[in-house]
Amino acid sequence: MSEPESYSVIGAEWPGCSSEQPGCLKELVESTSRNGADEVLSIERCLPDGWLARALRADVRKGLTSSPKRLEAKWHYDAAGSELFEQIMELDAYYLTRAERSILGARAHEISAATGAFTLVDLGCGSASKTRLLLNALRKAGSLGRYVAVDVSESALVGACARVKREYPGVRVQAVVSDYEQRLGLPDHGEPMLVAFLGSTIGQLAPAERGMVLTSLKRSLKPGDALLIGTDLVKDPAVMMLAYDDPAGVAAQFNLNLLRRLNAELGADFDPDAFAHLVRWDESNEWIEVGVRALADQVVMVGALGLTVAFREGEEMRTAIMAKFRRDRVEAELAAVGLVMRSWWTDEREQFSMSLSVPA
Repeated sequence: MSEPESYSVIGAEWPGCSSEQPGCLKELVESTSRNGADEVLSIERCLPDGWLARALRADVRKGLTSSPKRLEAKWHYDAAGSELFEQIMELDAYYLTRAERSILGARAHEISAATGAFTLVDLGCGSASKTRLLLNALRKAGSLGRYVAVDVSESALVGACARVKREYPGVRVQAVVSDYEQRLGLPDHGEPMLVAFLGSTIGQLAPAERGMVLTSLKRSLKPGDALLIGTDLVKDPAVMMLAYDDPAGVAAQFNLNLLRRLNAELGADFDPDAFAHLVRWDESNEWIEVGVRALADQVVMVGALGLTVAFREGEEMRTAIMAKFRRDRVEAELAAVGLVMRSWWTDEREQFSMSLSVPA
C-alpha cells in the first residue's frame, strides 16, 4: 500500500464546514504518493492559523505551573509519538486494538444495517485502519457515499484520506483539520450520518470534558444519525496497567517522547533519562493514570515560554488518563446529553465495548 509523500494546495473556496462551524477554509489538495500517483483531496481547516502551536504553549504553561503538574494526553501524538503508538497497538499487552477490531469484524454489517449511513465521520482517524471494516460494510450495503476524517494532524489526515480515496473509488473523501474539544467541523448533511469515535479515545478526557464533547456531538446529529463509541471496560487492574507499561518499554518511550516534543517545539531542556515512566490504577476514578516521576531534584527551562520549572526528586507529573467504563456509566453519560443507547457489544473476553446511540 503506497503512502502519500507530499501534498500541495491547488485551490481554495469558502465557506467550509457546516453552518454550525463558520469560518472554516476549504481547500483542494493534491497529494503525491511514493508510486507517483496523484489524488485530489478536499481539506477543511476549522482551526485558525497557528492554533496548534498556541494551544500547545497555553496547555504546557498551565500544566507546568499547576500543582500537581500535568500535561495533556493529546500532545503525545507528534510524528515520533504516532509512530510509537502504531508499535504499541501491535504489542501483545495492548489488547484494546485487537478487542475493538474483533467487535467491528463481528458487528460492522449489523451497524451498517442499523444506520444505513451515507456519510461516515471518523473522529481522531489516525491511520483509519479499523474504520475500513465499517467502510466495507457500508459499501457492501450500498449506502456509503462520503467519508469524512477528522484529526488535529493534517499530515495524518492526508495519509489516511489518500488511502481511503484509492481503496474506495466513487466515495467522496474529505479531511477536516479540527480538534474535537474545540471545533468538531462535522459536515452539513441531509443523508444519514454515522459518527465513529473509536479506540476509547473518549477515555482520555476527564468526565467534564467528555460531557462537553458529547454535548457538541449531540448538537451535530440529526434524526436518523447515529454515534458509535469505543470504550475500554473495567477489568483486572494488572491487565489494564500492562497495556500502558509493556515489558519491551515501548509505552514508556511513547510517554517520555512527550518531553522530547517539548524540547523540540518549545525549546525546553528536559532530560528524558531523568524521569521514570509511571502507570497506576486509580480505583476511585476508575482510570489508568500515566505520568513521569523525577529521579532527582532538577530545574527545567522552557525557552519559548520564558519559564523555569523546578522538580523535586520523586515529584510526579501526570501526562494522561485512560478512563475505563461500565455499561451503566456509558449509558448514563450518553443520556445526560440527550442520546439513547440502541446497541451494546463487547468482544468475547468482555474487555472492550462498542455502543451505538441515537438522538433522543
